[in-house]
Amino acid sequence: MNDRAVTFIGLALVGVVGMAFLILTPRFAELDVVLELTVYVIMAILALSLALVWGYGGILCFGQSAFFGLGAYTYAISMFNIGESTGPLLLAIALPAAFAALLGYFMFYGRISDVYLGVITLTVTLILFNSVNSTAGPEFHIGVARLGGFNGIPGIPPLNIPGNKAAAVDLEGMFYLATASLLATYFGLRLLLASRFGRVIVGIRENERRAELLGYDPRAYKLATFTIGGALAGFAGCLFANWGAFVSPTIFGLAQSAQIIIWVIVGGRGTLIGPILGCIGIQWLTTALGANQPSGTDWLSNLLANAPLILGMILVAFVLLVPKGLVPTLAELGHWLLRLRARREAPSLKPKQAKEV
Repeated sequence: MNDRAVTFIGLALVGVVGMAFLILTPRFAELDVVLELTVYVIMAILALSLALVWGYGGILCFGQSAFFGLGAYTYAISMFNIGESTGPLLLAIALPAAFAALLGYFMFYGRISDVYLGVITLTVTLILFNSVNSTAGPEFHIGVARLGGFNGIPGIPPLNIPGNKAAAVDLEGMFYLATASLLATYFGLRLLLASRFGRVIVGIRENERRAELLGYDPRAYKLATFTIGGALAGFAGCLFANWGAFVSPTIFGLAQSAQIIIWVIVGGRGTLIGPILGCIGIQWLTTALGANQPSGTDWLSNLLANAPLILGMILVAFVLLVPKGLVPTLAELGHWLLRLRARREAPSLKPKQAKEV
């Protein structure tokens, strides 16, 4: 079986599982489970944005939460001022993309090295966090929307059918929208990466100097990749603001920035399905550790009650034991098993010599 056949089977499997998840989950799961799965799916779109920027573009970005938060706040503020969600949804994608393009222009055309790229994007995230966190007074407003400071913006109106303000999207509709958006994002990125543009950005990631000598401008390709990642993160932020009808400055925090990177590391850089699995798995594990709190008073019970510590230990062990990530490791294991099977079957395929009479 060649690589093209394996890729086709993998895409077909993802499509079948995704459609089954989209159709069957609301029919068989309780509403609270559907609501929980919705935020997992929304965060998976955010993970895909970093998977493109870092996993394929080679740009270590600590600031995906900045674009995520900008998308959420842009939707919330414009929704209170406009009232119909078509414009706010487009703004929630366009503004983070424009901000990513502006920031990326100064970074990439300024020939800033990879280490400083991470520092700059992290600094921008912290600046946004502190700026939004200090807007608690009534004088801080945009139109009729008050920023709320550390209290955030509650009661955000939901998305509606384009052009029909009265047809709001309910909780079940948010699950359908988020899951369909995740599938569209995944397959859209697969098409993008299979194109000439995708092959070039991977080539730049592997050897930027060689790509430049071949006539490509790495700065332009990196800028385009960074902008697309910002747009995807902003779209995820818009969906997140709809999911909880609330947004606060913690969306820009260090914890949020670190989580996105951990999702990609655990799932596997250089893949798209890996960050999705890493994101959903870690969120589920975090929820499970937080819900199952032991009630004992001994030291073991107190240790097990510390959910962040247990999660941190699991993640550190996972990164040390599986440094390439879950999906690349499983893929290497599958290839090794196939080669072992072919090696074992090889003697039986040799033609037998005819016996002399």
